[in-house]
Amino acid sequence: MRYLVFLPIFLSFLFADDGFSTKADVAPVNNQLYIKECGSCHFPYQAGLLPANAWNKMMANLENHFNSDASLSPENFQTISKYLNDNSAEKNMQYKRSNRIVSSLNANQVPDSISTTPYMIKKHREIRKDLITQPEVKGLFNCMACHTTADKGNYSERDIKIPNFGKWED
Repeated sequence: MRYLVFLPIFLSFLFADDGFSTKADVAPVNNQLYIKECGSCHFPYQAGLLPANAWNKMMANLENHFNSDASLSPENFQTISKYLNDNSAEKNMQYKRSNRIVSSLNANQVPDSISTTPYMIKKHREIRKDLITQPEVKGLFNCMACHTTADKGNYSERDIKIPNFGKWED
């Protein structure tokens, strides 16, 4: 009987890293202003996909945000900056992907984007370039093109479906 108490703990440990966990890989986006402002042009990336120094670098150059002017009002800038910093990867280390992104960076490394972090480069190294650059995907920046549950903060391999290729099997 006493072993039944430990069974749920053991099972959560056993399945935590292989896609059976119900916890998201990164904390889902929960800021409506961020979704409205940033999500109006692209997928509203989870703050836990970059460390604070990278978000700060990106926010400091919104007038040239990946060749677009993404300038914000001072009030919206402050609110979104605070959200990104408060929820950045190093502050969400309990989430698997946030932890691995931070762990992949060298000391003082400030990535320019999520797709340039060593962790993301490593995770996508086996995918043929033509699958990543095809019109339906466009590049690594377009998470939702292949990660069907990315909007929920779940980037599990079991939920990957690459356009014109199908389900990803590692």
